Amino acid sequence: MAKKATDARKGKREGIKVIMYSTAVCPYCRMAEEYLSKKGVDCKKVDVSSNSAGAREMMEKSGQMGVPVLDIRGKIIVGFDRDAIDAALSSG
Repeated sequence: MAKKATDARKGKREGIKVIMYSTAVCPYCRMAEEYLSKKGVDCKKVDVSSNSAGAREMMEKSGQMGVPVLDIRGKIIVGFDRDAIDAALSSG
């Protein structure tokens, strides 16, 4: 019974659009990616160290150069903030 509930939650979250602006050497980016994965959320990663268009897009959205920057359903989260991520994932 618990497995079905977990599968239903995971399935629901798979449709959530998440973009994560990151770099390959950022430990907080890896933590954010692992956290989203545990929540059953896939994210599109944009490596801003090798993608100048992605870096400009991140700056336009967040006004920040630091990573990670997460765009969850249009809500911008700067840094790895579990509470903010959970709130953005829960909002419909």
